[in-house]
Amino acid sequence: MPELPEVETTRRGLAPHLEGRRVTGVVLRRPDLRWPIPYDIVDTLPGQRIEQVRRRAKYLLLETAAGSPLLHLGMSGSLRVLPADTPLRAHDHVDIALDSGQVLRFNDPRRFGCLLWQPAGQTHDLLRNLGPEPLSDDFDGDYLFARSRKRGAPVKTFLMDQKVVVGVGNIYAAEALFAAGISPLREAGRVSRERYVALAQAVKAILGHAIDRGGTTLRDFISPDGAPGYFEQELSAYGRGGEPCPRCGRPLKQASIGQRASVWCAHCQR
Repeated sequence: MPELPEVETTRRGLAPHLEGRRVTGVVLRRPDLRWPIPYDIVDTLPGQRIEQVRRRAKYLLLETAAGSPLLHLGMSGSLRVLPADTPLRAHDHVDIALDSGQVLRFNDPRRFGCLLWQPAGQTHDLLRNLGPEPLSDDFDGDYLFARSRKRGAPVKTFLMDQKVVVGVGNIYAAEALFAAGISPLREAGRVSRERYVALAQAVKAILGHAIDRGGTTLRDFISPDGAPGYFEQELSAYGRGGEPCPRCGRPLKQASIGQRASVWCAHCQR
């Protein structure tokens, strides 16, 4: 599933083509994706001006005065801004037509993505209980330390809890813990404030760098301009179980933590 840098890369690619444009129509080629698509998308969105393309966690919101379409790419979704007469491909499920003569086209082979509606002035249930954005000032080592007290879960599971902080998925949790020298198996409540400061800084640095490089290339992800991400070749831990640690040369360990594949160095991460 695309992680936060992939979604932010998509947002940055779409924003120049969508912001300031008026929606002239919506075509739904099926009534649902992961969930039914609300009628507001067809009834309320046409005629509205897209004021901002915003990201919250791994969701994209196309903000208008009436409300916001809420999109999630799921496992295999992609968004393209294309001329309206571009021939359809398989799994092109939704077109949002713009006054520029282009369409925002949502393609999703597995249909694990979503297209929902957030009325103006409201917060959708999917967004209501989310933690802070990892690149915001609300997220730092002191915050992580305070939230982690008396937590017995592994620190990797804690870091991936969307109620603690949003958008730190499996790839970037593994990379941040490696950079901070913290074992993913250590209980969250037994990590010191100083080490959480290092971990928060690592999360910010790694996510920021991944966004600058276009995200991490996953099997089903390419950016809106069709270019793959470039961060994959720089991964230190994720997906490298059994390979030499880039710091000490010892084989990296691999196991399942919280039902997610985890890789770390037992020598460098404590």
